Amino acid sequence: MVRGTSTPRRRSGFPNPHAGRSAAQWTSPNVSDVNNNSDGSEANRSQPLSGASKRAHAAVKKPKPFQAPNSPRKRKRYRPGTKALMEIRRFQKSTDLLLRRMPFARLVREIAMHFGDYRWESMALMALQEASESYLVHLFSDTNLCAIHAKRVTIMPSDMQLARRIRGIQI
Repeated sequence: MVRGTSTPRRRSGFPNPHAGRSAAQWTSPNVSDVNNNSDGSEANRSQPLSGASKRAHAAVKKPKPFQAPNSPRKRKRYRPGTKALMEIRRFQKSTDLLLRRMPFARLVREIAMHFGDYRWESMALMALQEASESYLVHLFSDTNLCAIHAKRVTIMPSDMQLARRIRGIQI
């Protein structure tokens, strides 16, 4: 309390709005009190809002749920298929390699060990990787066309076998 006054004050110097009230008076009003109009009749919430009421209703901001300051933000969820289409567009725009260099180089060296002890230049590995990625991309493109021809969107092993057979590659 501040000296010379009978009302308790907060540290900020403003009077306490709850001073002299009981705990029951501090609670929020009843729901029925909120729905009542000034003339005593209850508001009908089943009716759609009129134009002015819509604007007034839209102006009232809904309280956001509490989020801790250091918590990660909620990630955006995409509809099914949207992310796949975004990835397709991204890969079609780029010209960089799809496979990582070192795992591909290890695979080539492992296969080449069966034929002898060879040393590989980095440019030879790059050329081999470019050629193999080009082959695989075109093979999957043809496989997709075979699946679409069969009125499907999912590729199957039989589609890839048909694409290889049409190309004249032995299975």
